[in-house]
Amino acid sequence: MPLEWITYQDAVRLYYLDQVAYTCGRGLYRVRGGYNAISGQRSVIEVNSIIATAGAMQASLKGNPAYVPPLNNATLFRRDDHLCLYCGEQKRTRELSRDHIKPISRGGEDTWTNVVSACKRCNNLKGNRTPEQAGLQLLAVPFAPTHAEYVYLQGRRILADQMDFLRAHFPRRSPLRQRLERLVAEAAGRK
Repeated sequence: MPLEWITYQDAVRLYYLDQVAYTCGRGLYRVRGGYNAISGQRSVIEVNSIIATAGAMQASLKGNPAYVPPLNNATLFRRDDHLCLYCGEQKRTRELSRDHIKPISRGGEDTWTNVVSACKRCNNLKGNRTPEQAGLQLLAVPFAPTHAEYVYLQGRRILADQMDFLRAHFPRRSPLRQRLERLVAEAAGRK
């Protein structure tokens, strides 16, 4: 199961400590070390784009269906594709805000399923009311991403083999899976 993004230096450390159970994807780096004083051979570590480690406690916790990734605006805005989920306009990050569908002042919680991306105009229009009370309609149902989806939403540059690996861990009915399949189909149609 995908856990997190790590630097190539951290990956080299895992290879050196013999904590890599297996690798997937393509080779990214060839890191050369020092020379062995006895054999005269130079150490070389090949770093793949996907590495698996054995026995990580994090994997069992993050793979648990009850696990909920931490909520932050950057991943929320990516989950909602930088759209205001009230007016439907695509906005830049600085033009978006986190809106609580059921306001916190009315007993709502700061959770993935109670927040959406909203442009500042719509958020101000809605104010301290529910969308129905403000005459607004949600364009999509908010959802809590799985850990694999959260890894994708963190916004790193993702290589094709890494994306295939992540997408394989998305739930079948995931809105993110559907969005990515649409993008792949559109890209294939342009070729």
